[in-house]
Amino acid sequence: MTSRSIRWAAVAAAFLPALAQAADLDGSQLSILWGVPFAGILLSIALMPLLAPMFWHHHFGKVSAAWALAFLLPFAVFFGPAAAGAGIVHAMLAEYIPFIILLTALYTVSGGIYIRGNLHGSPGLNTAILAIGAVLASFMGTTGASMLLIRPLIRANDNRKHVVHVVVFFIFIVSNAGGSLTPLGDPPLFLGFLKGVEFSWTFIHILPETAFLLGLLLALFYAMDWWFYHRKEEIQPQDPTPDDRKFGFDGGVNFVLLACVVGLVLMSGLWKSDVVFNIAGTEVGLPGILRDIGLIIVTVASLQVTPGSVHADNQFNWGPMQEVAKLFAGIFLTIIPVIAMLKAGVDGPFSAIVRAVTNPDGTPNPAMYFWATGVLSSFLDNAPTYLVFFNTAGGDPQVLMTTLAPTLVAISAGAVFMGANSYIGNAPNLMVKAIAEDRGVKMPSFFGYMAWSGAILVPLFAIMTWLFFV
Repeated sequence: MTSRSIRWAAVAAAFLPALAQAADLDGSQLSILWGVPFAGILLSIALMPLLAPMFWHHHFGKVSAAWALAFLLPFAVFFGPAAAGAGIVHAMLAEYIPFIILLTALYTVSGGIYIRGNLHGSPGLNTAILAIGAVLASFMGTTGASMLLIRPLIRANDNRKHVVHVVVFFIFIVSNAGGSLTPLGDPPLFLGFLKGVEFSWTFIHILPETAFLLGLLLALFYAMDWWFYHRKEEIQPQDPTPDDRKFGFDGGVNFVLLACVVGLVLMSGLWKSDVVFNIAGTEVGLPGILRDIGLIIVTVASLQVTPGSVHADNQFNWGPMQEVAKLFAGIFLTIIPVIAMLKAGVDGPFSAIVRAVTNPDGTPNPAMYFWATGVLSSFLDNAPTYLVFFNTAGGDPQVLMTTLAPTLVAISAGAVFMGANSYIGNAPNLMVKAIAEDRGVKMPSFFGYMAWSGAILVPLFAIMTWLFFV
């Protein structure tokens, strides 16, 4: 070993213990000002497409990186390079990389399935597709169901004047509410499963709330779609998609690969291994590593076995995936101090939120848990938000599944349902938006979408609170 190699080894040996100690950030020591970069990236996503659309279209990745640096550089100055390095390593290895690998696999595999034939987007057909997607979402994940069905749904309605409401309700139903019945449906429920919540518990206990919400959303959608469908000049004289092929599937091998994705995710949750690698304070388990390697193999396999004609028919390209990857990289980094402050509980800057979920007699308040978890999940990553309130409620799965079952239902429902309140509340929301815009649908702005969710979802959530959580 050369003298230079020895010096570098000594430096690494000196830094690794510091990185390990810095990996667990104490949110009680942070000022709420550390959340400014996270608020900045949210406002950029909300406002820049309206105020500077051309600049945003070409430079959104640079804007995301700038906000990430606006957090990391001051953080490195105040808390030291070791703490900043540990934060980056943890956000990337434990959260962002597995997240983006899974999304890429689902995006690629679903993009290799072409539903052949021209479906005509009538109110009945559109409602049926949304209902099917809601069922699929609980078994193949909201991302998988969304990526599988959004393209054929848009193509079925490409001869109609009004399509925005179809995509918005698709996000409400398929990309969010539909994933509430099993741990495979949405990441928060999967984390609960890893913590000890039984696989069938969510289906048994959240079914009434899910059926109520989905039933009303499907009924509202049918009524709205029927009104648009019967308006004058709603249907274009010339359908862009010709009726020249029978209904069927091209790229059917990707259904097998989709099952492999679901199997790999389930394996990583069920398999317990003592093999753990500690990388700069972040523990990476063998099941997670094998899952991610398997997902990469599935992604490459899909690209290799899918005929080019299927990708062409699906208008498959990497634009939507690149947008999600770049924006969420900035979000996952700038959210580090926000999640740490939440985890600090009553000792952190968000202590008022944590105290609000408890009654004066010390018992949990399910209604407040529903809204606190839901509102934060609308803008933060709903998986760690779920864990924060899961632990605030005691963190004992046996107690939460029995004595405190209404509280766990409220936490679970808030995390999954209210992810639909904004484009960034759940990963498939932004992906569906990007795909729709890529197909020429003029989707609402960030605040425009929240006007839809505020007018439709928030009143339904208020009714649900009165019916189920009070």
